[in-house]
Amino acid sequence: MKLSDFDFDLPDRLIATRPAVPRSSARFLVAEGDAIHDGTVTDLVTWLRPGDLLVLNDTRVIPARLNGERSRESAQGTTRAKIEATLLEPRADGTWSALIKPLKKLKLGETVVFSDALSAQLENICDGQGHLRFNLAGDDFDAALAEAGAMPLPPYIAAKRPADARDKEDYQTIWARHSGAVAAPTASLHFDAPLMTALADRGVHFTHVTLHVGAGTFLPVKVEDVTTHKMHAEWGQVSAAAAADIAAAKDRGARVIPVGTTALRLIETMARDVGIAAWEGDTDIFIYPGFDFAVTDGLMTNFHLPKSTLMMLVSALMGRGCIRQIYEHAVTQQYRFFSYGDASLLLPRQKPSKPTR
Repeated sequence: MKLSDFDFDLPDRLIATRPAVPRSSARFLVAEGDAIHDGTVTDLVTWLRPGDLLVLNDTRVIPARLNGERSRESAQGTTRAKIEATLLEPRADGTWSALIKPLKKLKLGETVVFSDALSAQLENICDGQGHLRFNLAGDDFDAALAEAGAMPLPPYIAAKRPADARDKEDYQTIWARHSGAVAAPTASLHFDAPLMTALADRGVHFTHVTLHVGAGTFLPVKVEDVTTHKMHAEWGQVSAAAAADIAAAKDRGARVIPVGTTALRLIETMARDVGIAAWEGDTDIFIYPGFDFAVTDGLMTNFHLPKSTLMMLVSALMGRGCIRQIYEHAVTQQYRFFSYGDASLLLPRQKPSKPTR
């Protein structure tokens, strides 16, 4: 299975840099097996059945991108350098791993000042990442980060414009609860209060899981044989209540439809490790064609990068030929792509088997 099998031509003009307003007005492609339908996200209500279960990732994106300055005293005077840090994840020793640009401008033990309230010292460098120890912790750290930080927009947006105050709302789901992600579960960005009300009135059920999306979600696949690719690990949790919701949906013959690839990867990890039951830990599950889905009956998702692991995931769900047709249609019809782009509902023709509990 070659990396080129998951490539396609995408005009740059189709890469969205702002979301649709209101959120649920984005365009919506529905694929039932080989059949393709066009509409808007508000049409989701008509495509779901009473009793269907949407699995929602309630991670909260932190404003992980920081701009600061380090100063260094010498016999020649004070030299200053601008430093950009993108926080990746907290470490057990109390530091944060971060991508730092330019890392070569910092020495171990030096301090970077990000705001009047927030600063950090470089304690270590490992695998190209810096380990930063901040001057604050807990709620004080969260408050200072909220003031000084910017949303960590994906590289393909950040290359076109900087993050701004509007992104702090746009790049966050309406049900975000648990802070820890450095990228949004973007399919969930299409939901607003009116849509949630309409779905509830339809009899659609909801449950929440947590997967903290990491910066590795944007890392390119560098191997030609995709089966040898190693996924980045992300922390996730399926509560006992969420597992019970999934089990109940299966028992009543309803569909379990994760909103976003992160929710899908999490519940499939759960199913493989413990069946349908509470689960917590790191997952590096890699889903590509040939994968045997245990829980997932469909997927709501955005349109993904060529040659990405997410293209491989949707190809596993729908089949490579079907996904090729879907993406050709999306490009021809000028759907908007990637994190702030339009959405799709993928409903494979075959129904996955029910896992044993």
